[in-house]
Amino acid sequence: MENGILDYFILPDEVSDILRSGREIIIPESRRELLDLTIGGSGNDTFEVSYEVPGKGKVVEATVAKCKNGFAVNYPEPYMRRREPNCMVIADDKDTDKVRYKDRFGEDFEPLRLETFNWLKKQDLIVMPFMAGDERLGYASLVIAPKNAGFFVLALADIQGFIPKEKISENFKPCSIIFVAPPFRHTHFNGKQVVVHNRLEDMQELFSYNLYPGPSAKKGVYSVLLDVGEKEGWITAHASTVRVITPYDNIMTIMHEGASGGGKSEMTEQLPRELDGRIHFGTNIVTKEKFYMELKENSELQPVTDDMALCHPSYQDASKRLVVKDAENGWFIRLDHVTEYGSSPDLEKLCIHPKEPLLFLNIDGVPNSTCLIWEHIEDSPGKPCTNPRVIMPRGFIANTVDDAVEVDIRSFGVRTPPCTKENPSYGILGVLHVLPPSIAWLWRLVAPRGYANPSIIDTEGLSSEGVGSYWPFATGKMVRHANLILEQIQNTPATRYVLIPNQHIGAYKVGFMPQWIAREYLSRRGGAKFRPDQLTESKCPLLGYSLESLKIDGEFMPKHFLQVHLQPEVGEEAFMKGAKILTDFFKQELKKYLTPDLSKLGRDIIECCLDDGSFDDYINIL
Repeated sequence: MENGILDYFILPDEVSDILRSGREIIIPESRRELLDLTIGGSGNDTFEVSYEVPGKGKVVEATVAKCKNGFAVNYPEPYMRRREPNCMVIADDKDTDKVRYKDRFGEDFEPLRLETFNWLKKQDLIVMPFMAGDERLGYASLVIAPKNAGFFVLALADIQGFIPKEKISENFKPCSIIFVAPPFRHTHFNGKQVVVHNRLEDMQELFSYNLYPGPSAKKGVYSVLLDVGEKEGWITAHASTVRVITPYDNIMTIMHEGASGGGKSEMTEQLPRELDGRIHFGTNIVTKEKFYMELKENSELQPVTDDMALCHPSYQDASKRLVVKDAENGWFIRLDHVTEYGSSPDLEKLCIHPKEPLLFLNIDGVPNSTCLIWEHIEDSPGKPCTNPRVIMPRGFIANTVDDAVEVDIRSFGVRTPPCTKENPSYGILGVLHVLPPSIAWLWRLVAPRGYANPSIIDTEGLSSEGVGSYWPFATGKMVRHANLILEQIQNTPATRYVLIPNQHIGAYKVGFMPQWIAREYLSRRGGAKFRPDQLTESKCPLLGYSLESLKIDGEFMPKHFLQVHLQPEVGEEAFMKGAKILTDFFKQELKKYLTPDLSKLGRDIIECCLDDGSFDDYINIL
């Protein structure tokens, strides 16, 4: 290694020692160089990412196939094809509500930290600088990874951007460093995904002991932004954002939040149609009846964010609306809903004919073929992986908005199961519910992960993703984030709130149709407020207002899609049982926020829920 490489960075002595090891150190000059590293050299069609693991011998972590439109990365273990929700542990002694390394593993992290550094000293390495979030905010970061994990570094580069060697600023001092060391997954963690966060005084260390980029290359960077925001008093919302321009030239910006699988990526996608132009809204799982809609034209979509929306104080203005900007340079798009040709024409075109080669995960790609996004790798015979992905640099997508935008509506998405008289469930949400700010805050505290989540390894039933739906990625205190979100809601009274289900509405299987229809409906309304006769209080206060009618392009949606108890397969009794399931779950999850650090207003709202407050009670609080 040339000694001059250390001149590029201001690093702690322990990290400098890694770069002094004498092994090959690569600071990428271009994306083309990263593409070559992904496949282990420009002449290869396939590449095996493997490591020698003491006691196990050679372990293949991933395979890479060079396709015509990019690289198909696959993991031999189905477990590694989605994010482990409990992968985060905290190594330091700073304030946290997360599991500490010492408590989970019964020993201090420092010996493994030094062992990791010693392992890295023996590897050929890629050292890549990048900026976490908006580059103008100045959160300099670094990843140090083994050379053969080039696909992981490419994933990070495409998601966050990277700084080519020739453009590294003088005295580049990172506020975070990601260390990638896959073999330790087997030697220390019984094959499980583990990402260790170690918050130092002026820097956060992230130790990624696996090669699925979700927990570290993506959510690890998210945790850095959340940690900075917790200290500085702002958040990075877990949200997609889209500016919608209707056929009537109304312009509206919608920010869609929710737990993993809650429809964030889908909110920026065009509404799909049947070959005859109709919209297949849903199918009744009992009667098998299909419901279709007509919509003359789709609105124009201008994507702003896909998953991480910076709400930095420097963006906020006098509009009293929340102002956000993308925290990412590329989007980690889930493809489980693309099951055949024509499922998502715009996305298919982007992936089949990209401007430059793309990185695909969990797609059955064959060398020198075209990687097709509806051909998902199988977890077992006949069972496709539920978490196929493509990483799409936002510059490849037409009409993206690079500037900060004012948000007119904040929607919240939740995956809902079928609900019938025979099997009551929390699948009682109508197409669209209008929420008062107090209830909107509660949904962001609880953030139900919901039904059949495709993105993570999880158990059945309701579980909570927690504050802002980003809690799995945060390192600090839940109540601090709860207070920050409530302050944000108070400071942005001109932004309105809605709730949208996906997957099921009562007895109907609907996929993501509710949010696509809701997006078209809300944007066509423009800034018009709902009249009192257009809304009715839901029979479950947590659902806010239900719509009395929904008319779009002259067509009324059947009322049983707006008020689920009207479906004959559901009825009022099953609806109320579902309401109790949902309310009991909220009560269970909200109790943990009742600490001395919670604001008085927050305490009043939570106690209103715990005391079975009425809808008017929520309105009067905030």
